[in-house]
Amino acid sequence: MAYTLTALSQLFDTGFDTVIDVRSPSEWAEDHLPGAINLPVLDDAQRARVGTIYKQESPFKARKVGGALVARNAAAHLEGPLAEMGGGWRPLVYCWRGGQRSGSFTTILQSVGWRAEVLAGGYKTYRRLVVAALYDTPFPAPVVVLDGNTGSAKTEVLNLLPALGLQVLDLEGLAGHRGSLFGAQGVQPSQKAFEGRLAMAMARLDPTRPVVVEAESAKVGACRLPPRLWRAMVAAPRVAIGAPPEARAAYLARAYADLTADRERLIATINLLRPLHAAEVIDGWQALARQGAYQALALDLMQRHYDPRYDKHRARSAPPAAELWTDSLAPEALPALAARIAAAVQAMTA
Repeated sequence: MAYTLTALSQLFDTGFDTVIDVRSPSEWAEDHLPGAINLPVLDDAQRARVGTIYKQESPFKARKVGGALVARNAAAHLEGPLAEMGGGWRPLVYCWRGGQRSGSFTTILQSVGWRAEVLAGGYKTYRRLVVAALYDTPFPAPVVVLDGNTGSAKTEVLNLLPALGLQVLDLEGLAGHRGSLFGAQGVQPSQKAFEGRLAMAMARLDPTRPVVVEAESAKVGACRLPPRLWRAMVAAPRVAIGAPPEARAAYLARAYADLTADRERLIATINLLRPLHAAEVIDGWQALARQGAYQALALDLMQRHYDPRYDKHRARSAPPAAELWTDSLAPEALPALAARIAAAVQAMTA
C-alpha cells in the first residue's frame, strides 16, 4: 500500500513511527524529508556500480546485481538499527521516486510483519510540494520586516517574539548562517535542504496573522531566498531597532564569541575584505583581532564597512514605519525591547 502526500502539512503528523530514506548517503545528505533517517539499500559506490551496469551492459544484469546488494544491505539494517523494533512498528519508506529501492525494502519489512508503506512518488513528490510552496504560490501571510544596523540584536529579539504572541520566520536559523561575512556557523544546508526547511516553516504559518522576518539580503550565506519571499520582504513595512554604536559593538563582541574564540579564523575572515578596503585598514583590523580588542574591532568594522553599506541600501527604501531606540542591548534589556517591537507590529497590523 502506498501513502499519498498531497500537502506539506501532512508531514507534521503522518501517523508513522519512523520515516526511512533508503536512498544513498549523498542523496540523503543533500536533502530529505523532515525527520527521516537514512537506511540506504545501496550506498553511493554501489548505486554508481549498478547504474554503470545498467547503461553499459544490460538492465537485467543491473537489476540482478542491485537486488543482491539490496538484500545484503537490508539484512544489515534488520540485524542492526531495526533489531529492537516491536511488532507494531509502522514505518514510511521512500526513495527517489517511490520505485524499486523503496519497494524492495518495504516488501522485506512487510514480510517481517511490520506495517510498512511506501511514499507514493518518493522524494520527488515531497520536492514538488516544496517547489510549489516557494516558487509557484504567493507568500502565505502578511510580512513585517525587523530591521536595524549590524549588531542591533535583531535575531535574538526576533526569537523572543513568539512568546509575545507573534509568529516569526527565522531565516538565519533555517540557513544556519548569521547573514554577514562573519556569520558562518559550520556547514550550511544545501539549497534544497534550506528550501525544504523554509517550506515546512511556512506551512506552519497562520495566513490570517502577520509574520515577522528579519531584514536580509537576497542570500543568507550561500542560501538564496525564493523570489516570492524576497519580493514580499522588499514590499513589507519595517520596524527598525536603533542603538548607539557602542551598544551594538558590545553586543557583537558577545554574540560572535564563537568566532573570536578562534582568532586565526577571525583574522582570515577579515582578510576577505581586502578588495573593499585599503591595506592599512585591513591591517589595523587584524591587529585589533590579535590584541583581543574585539569590541573596538566591532565598532570600527561597523563604522567603516557595515553602516555605510546599510545606509546606501536603505536610501533606496521608504523610511521604517516605526523605529525603536534602546540604550542597551545587554541580555537583560532585550525582553523589554522585544515587547516594544511586538506592540509596534500589532499596532501596524491591527
